[in-house]
Amino acid sequence: MKDLLKIGPYEFQSRLLLGTGKFSSLDIQGKAVEASKTDVLTFAIRRLPIDTPDAPNFLETLDLKQYTLLPNTAGAYTVEEAVRIARLAKASGLCDMIKVEVIGDPKTLLPDPVGTLEATKILVDEGFIVLPYTSDDPILARKLQEAGAAAVMPGASPIGSGQGIVNPNNLRFIIEEAKVPIIVDAGIGGPADAALAMELGADGVLLNTAVSLAQDPALMAEAFKLAVEAGRKGFLAGRIPKKRYASASSPAEGMIE
Repeated sequence: MKDLLKIGPYEFQSRLLLGTGKFSSLDIQGKAVEASKTDVLTFAIRRLPIDTPDAPNFLETLDLKQYTLLPNTAGAYTVEEAVRIARLAKASGLCDMIKVEVIGDPKTLLPDPVGTLEATKILVDEGFIVLPYTSDDPILARKLQEAGAAAVMPGASPIGSGQGIVNPNNLRFIIEEAKVPIIVDAGIGGPADAALAMELGADGVLLNTAVSLAQDPALMAEAFKLAVEAGRKGFLAGRIPKKRYASASSPAEGMIE
């Protein structure tokens, strides 16, 4: 059986979701997207050149039949802004999924928990497939699920920081209680971070900066692809428990004296 990532009515072969911002050129972006083998591309609706149709637009450079688009509400600081951006995305016909972001602080860019929950409730009621970006708070993750989120996306650390997973215990709590997919989002720095997220039991990883600002984005995208696959297989295989003392790898029974 194929190990598919299921979000709402969608099924994806890849568990790596890729953001499309910060690339130095559309050519480099395209090569990284191809190398990642992702099925889902996320992008900020507010950064699309809607008012300047002659400006470069990554949507015109990719074969969109290969990908499911996940618009996000990046840049929203209020519930009203996030809902308005989501409605704009849906009206454009890009996708019925939306990644909800309601930022609570301009310095840390940490999400507003109250605003995120409220926006999620409103958009779920309007028929959106909602994937909220949130902090690594297990209680908030539970409430977002209860509100109807199709997946919950807790940050590993502050967005774009590259710190990796700063609180693995909270992610474990979220994953253990989850009834919908958990996609680790924000703060991933290198492939080891993505592999760890998957080994903890996350259903997927969403990242952007770690690829787009790498010295070789396409090569880094491939590395993340392999890391997510390895971490997933490691989780499914079941790692050995950690022990305080050594344990011989060869049994003592039957050894020649």
